[in-house]
Amino acid sequence: MLFSDFAGNEKVKDNLTRLIQSGRLPHAIVLEGAEGLGKRTLARALALELFCRNSDDGACRKCPQCSKVIQGIHPDLYEYTAPGSARSFSVDKVRQIREDAFVRPNEADYKIYILGNCQCMSDQAQNALLKILEEPPSYAIFILTVDTKSALLETVLSRSAVFTLEGTDSHIGAEYICSHCEDIDYEAAETAVSVWGGNIGKAIDSLSDGKLSKINEIACNICNALTDENEYALLTACSVFERDRDTLTAVCLVLKTIFRDAMLMGDNGGVMSGQRDVAQALSYKLSREKLLKLIYACDNIRVLAVKNGNNAILITKICYEFRRAQNR
Repeated sequence: MLFSDFAGNEKVKDNLTRLIQSGRLPHAIVLEGAEGLGKRTLARALALELFCRNSDDGACRKCPQCSKVIQGIHPDLYEYTAPGSARSFSVDKVRQIREDAFVRPNEADYKIYILGNCQCMSDQAQNALLKILEEPPSYAIFILTVDTKSALLETVLSRSAVFTLEGTDSHIGAEYICSHCEDIDYEAAETAVSVWGGNIGKAIDSLSDGKLSKINEIACNICNALTDENEYALLTACSVFERDRDTLTAVCLVLKTIFRDAMLMGDNGGVMSGQRDVAQALSYKLSREKLLKLIYACDNIRVLAVKNGNNAILITKICYEFRRAQNR
C-alpha cells in the first residue's frame, strides 16, 4: 500500500496512488492545509514512492534511493521552505529553482522540488514559477505546500492538481503520536488530537510544550465565568485572547466537549473532556437548551475569529455570543 506511514487523509492518498500507478501524476501538485496537518511529510512520502525502485506496493524505505530521501541527502530531491513572512519566497529563488530544473536527474527517474510556504510568493515570483509549470521537463515534479490555495494565482492552480489535507480521527492521530513519540500517554494524545481538530502536528506541539494544559485552563475559566452572576468575570476570562488569539479555536473545541458532557451528565454519559467538576457545575446552573446554544456559539466564535482582525472587538463579540446563548 502506498503512503502507509502517513496517518489519515485516506481519500488524498488513494487519489495520489491512482495517479502514480496509472502514470498520470501531474508535474505540479499543490498540497493545501493548515500548519501541522502534514503537508511536508506527505510531500516527502510522495518523493519516497517515486524514487523507490524495489517495490510496486509502496516504498521499501531500505534501498539506497529511499535511504537518501529519509536522510535528506538525495541529490534529486530539492527542498525549500520560505521563512513565512509576506513575499519571503523571492522571485530570485524561483528563478534559481527554474534554472536548476533543466539539469537532468543525477541518479533517479525524477527530479522533485518540494516548495514550502508558497503563500509567501509574490505575484512576480508565481509568474516566474508559472513559466516552468507551463513547459516543465519530463522528469520534473513540483510539490507546492500552501495554507490555502486562494493565495496562489489562478494560472498556477490551473496547471496543478490540488489536494486538501484535513484533520484525522482522534484515535488514528493518537496511535500515530504514540508510535512516534516516547512517553506520551494514549489518552492524552487522543485528547490533544481532538482538541486540535485532528491536526497531529499541533497536537504534538501542545503535548510537548504544555499548551494543552493552558487550553484546558482557559476553557475551565470561561465555564466558571458562565455560571457567575458577575458580567465582568466572562470578560476577564476571555481577555487572554487579546494576547494569545491562536489558541481560541482549540479552546472552542474544548468548550464544546465540556458543554456536551454537561448536557449528558444526568444520563450517566461519559466525560469526554476530562473536566467532570466543571461539567457538573454547568449542568446544575444551565438547561440543556442553553448548553446546546453554547455549543452553537462556539462554532460562531470560530468563524468570527477568522473574519475579525481587531482583538479587542473580537473579545467583545465572544462575550456577546456566550451571553446571547444564555439569554442574558
